Amino acid sequence: MIRKILLLIAVLISSAQLVSADVYQVDPVHSQLQFTVDHLMIFKVSGTFDDFQGTIEADSATGSLTSARAVIKVASIDTREPKRDDHLRSTDFFDAANHPELTFVSKKIEGSGNAITVYGDLTIRGTTREVALKGSFRGTNTDPWGNQRAGFSAGTVINRHDYGLNWNKALETGGVLVGDDVTINLEIQAIQVK
Repeated sequence: MIRKILLLIAVLISSAQLVSADVYQVDPVHSQLQFTVDHLMIFKVSGTFDDFQGTIEADSATGSLTSARAVIKVASIDTREPKRDDHLRSTDFFDAANHPELTFVSKKIEGSGNAITVYGDLTIRGTTREVALKGSFRGTNTDPWGNQRAGFSAGTVINRHDYGLNWNKALETGGVLVGDDVTINLEIQAIQVK
């Protein structure tokens, strides 16, 4: 009997947490998807993806997330150098013609507030790998037009070879043109769905 009561309490708590989560749509105008990779082994090149959409379910009372999803258009890559961007869209890298989107779907989320880890499947160029995004739920506020907004920050590091992004050039002085590790940083502002 005690086990049944405990199970019922656990179910009620889980249900209450699910009910209290609000759905937020990512606002791409006020969000940034940035990446950084070593170049020539002496400095870093940064870029962004400018066309994306996403949904986050979060509970502002507890500062926790219950899910996160995103779709990013490869063609929107921008490193402030058009020739480099065209090369990144080519079959040497993202192969945008055959793989026009990057996707992320959360599987498990731990923590709250300033210590959240979102585990999920990141798909690039048709290859899916689990990644862990570490970040924070930065809180909520109401904008001047009455919209409830939430802020999120997160980041991770991936190895580009895990996703088939293998192109490189050897340097005469040793080393390679493009580094293996890619640092990803997300600054997200999202609007509550009414």
